[in-house]
Amino acid sequence: MARPSKYPPELRQRAVRLVMESREEHETEFAAIKSVAAKLGITSPETLRKWLRQAEIDQGVRPGVTSQESAELKRLKRENAELRRANEILKAASAFFAAELDRPGRY
Repeated sequence: MARPSKYPPELRQRAVRLVMESREEHETEFAAIKSVAAKLGITSPETLRKWLRQAEIDQGVRPGVTSQESAELKRLKRENAELRRANEILKAASAFFAAELDRPGRY
């Protein structure tokens, strides 16, 4: 299981919004990212850059897998693994009871 983020979702949204609003004020997009990261106490500008890219994907500005699609895919993979485990248990139980039926009775 992934470790929880040390940045709350509200901070992420605010940081992304600030970068989008301040792009024009800086020479490059990365300069805007570094500036906002420093102001908000985000240790790595790369972290903020990733949030920005994901926000652009979620808004449909950039191609890629949206956050909702990613969460649904993760849920389906987890469900698939659980169903496979259940299937293995049922196969083992079926084999056990079939072997019991094949044994000659003791009576």
